[in-house]
Amino acid sequence: MENGVPPVQVRIQDPWYVRETVTRLWDGTVCLLTYGLALHLVQPAQAASQIWVGGLSVLLFYVVAEVAGLYRNWRGIPVRQEIFCAWWTWAFSLLALGGLGLATGWTGFLHRQTLLVWAGAGAGLLGAGRLGIRAIRQLLRRFGYNIRSFAVVGVNRLGFQLAQSIQQAPELGLRFLGFYDDRAPRRTPCIPPELGSRIGTIDQLVEHARQGQVEVIYITLPLRAEARIRSILDRLSDTTASVYLVPDFFAFQLLHSRWTTINGLPVVSVFENPFYGVDGLVKRGMDLLLGTFFLLLAAVPMLLIALAIKLTSPGPVFFRQRRYGLDGREIRVWKFRTMYVCEDGPNIPQAKPGDPRITPIGRFLRRTSLDELPQLFNVLEGTMSLVGPRPHATAHNELYRKKIQGYMLRHKVKPGITGLAQVEGYRGETDSLEKMQKRIEYDHKYIREWSLWLDLKILARTVRAVLSRQNAY
Repeated sequence: MENGVPPVQVRIQDPWYVRETVTRLWDGTVCLLTYGLALHLVQPAQAASQIWVGGLSVLLFYVVAEVAGLYRNWRGIPVRQEIFCAWWTWAFSLLALGGLGLATGWTGFLHRQTLLVWAGAGAGLLGAGRLGIRAIRQLLRRFGYNIRSFAVVGVNRLGFQLAQSIQQAPELGLRFLGFYDDRAPRRTPCIPPELGSRIGTIDQLVEHARQGQVEVIYITLPLRAEARIRSILDRLSDTTASVYLVPDFFAFQLLHSRWTTINGLPVVSVFENPFYGVDGLVKRGMDLLLGTFFLLLAAVPMLLIALAIKLTSPGPVFFRQRRYGLDGREIRVWKFRTMYVCEDGPNIPQAKPGDPRITPIGRFLRRTSLDELPQLFNVLEGTMSLVGPRPHATAHNELYRKKIQGYMLRHKVKPGITGLAQVEGYRGETDSLEKMQKRIEYDHKYIREWSLWLDLKILARTVRAVLSRQNAY
């Protein structure tokens, strides 16, 4: 209590329960019914006695779904992302069921056709259910049902972006009224014409909320305006409007932020690894699958390269250099030796055109990026990924972390054999601070916007970048 005024208690609630319950019931029904359908079509004699396996699949699906975050609030997020999450949950559930069955032997009765029908029908209905739920909600809102009016407190950049984002997401069922702010218009930025106008002051907002004209209120004042925010919340407590605080996190360099709770206390991450839950399993699974495939393809060429290195210059075939890996932990990165020297000290000059340290065979390997092939061993052992920020020498990290703000944030994910910065043209020597800054910007963008599809696009573009031999020497 301060100055005799009790603190305003804000309880954050998520109006998501009805849809979550319907979605959970739909998913469980899909798991069970598609299993029964597959048995009936392929193995009708087993349909009655083995239906319990479907029940077990429901349990496994719910467990994997909790890890994957499938039942979080998907409002404002494209439906394709929710469907992809449901499909990956379904795939891992079936894999878990199959692994459990192989270990115990009780799934031997299932035919391959049964599993294929079950997997395909389940994936189709899981996606269709989510499309259907969203379509029903949009239809209801088109007829005026489940639509709430909202207003924004704060004529500022954050308020503009919030209003624009909500208007671009009609599935939220919110109709924008306008802005409220006590400050004079000359002290606030101009409101974009497409976003409406300023309605009035906070006094008028409170009155409109009491009359039921404003049902949802978003407060977008800066974090430093704590006293103003507390005053507004105290006055709005005399209304029935739903009130939300929207912290101005633009003041921070967010890196894949997400909400979580600690014993009921809401917290938001500012710098975080994006590969948690099912995303981490998908990322690692792709590395193991494609990494093994690429290593098998490259086995013979790698053997020939090793022989060429050994026969053309003295020294080892492989070179292991210290780099920073996930969370800044030191790793040893494998490469084919391309120089007469094996430098790994506190001062390592970057390779330049015509560098006398580079061997004849090394020049070819660097221009074609074949010297990076041994890093497939790093991928399989888990210290690197196929796609991610390229690992820099430890000496370069220590240099640039002092010159570029947020440089070390690139180590929130595993380093990669290729990355977004490389396919965008920032490959090879970074002979200026500006080039390194652009590389770091793309590394941060990759972490913020990561998806499996982005990884696949980067791998495809890497082939074109390697063939062009741009910035490689």
